[in-house]
Amino acid sequence: MRKKLQFSLILIWTILFSYFFILMLKLTLQYIPLKSDAAFLQIKQTEVSEIPYYIVFFYIHVYSAIFVLFSGFFQFSDSLLKKNPSIHRNFGKLYVFVILFLSAPSGLFIGFFANGGFYSKISFVALSLFWFYFTLKGFLYIKNKNIPQHRAFLMRSFALTFSAVTLRFWKVILAYLFHPAPMDLYQIIAWLGWVPNLLIVEYYLYHQSKK
Repeated sequence: MRKKLQFSLILIWTILFSYFFILMLKLTLQYIPLKSDAAFLQIKQTEVSEIPYYIVFFYIHVYSAIFVLFSGFFQFSDSLLKKNPSIHRNFGKLYVFVILFLSAPSGLFIGFFANGGFYSKISFVALSLFWFYFTLKGFLYIKNKNIPQHRAFLMRSFALTFSAVTLRFWKVILAYLFHPAPMDLYQIIAWLGWVPNLLIVEYYLYHQSKK
């Protein structure tokens, strides 16, 4: 019974992740070829024209995020870890490298210019800093052979990685139900995109520690 439940949960997670990953891939493809007014950049023309390197950091963030999502998905499969540990390690290295050197730094930069004003900027800057920190800690713990802490910090890291999906989910839901003003919406989803994800992971880790 327990194995069937675990299999069902894995299957549901795989289906949901695949669906959202395809959506994120479609969003990413909107920015190919590279243009200064593609999709979201249409409302960021002030930053594109006035902030040096804004568009460079923006595209680094957009293009790298899809690799982080894909590689991060494979990090929590126990069967993959047991049967093909080299795949787990290689995807893990890709995940850590892209976040630490591309996604988090670029996210931090563009976070300073986020829509929604001061509170949105605080959220996206905090998200980038936590994302970098959790990923780095997870990497350092596995270097020291501390597997439980490695797993815990990588779960926290992926909770923030998955905010790329949940942010857009909340944006659609709130816009459909409440029709808030655009800037008000940005202020709300800036926090809803990642804080609930992290709280869910923290609750799970707390619950696991009590067993």
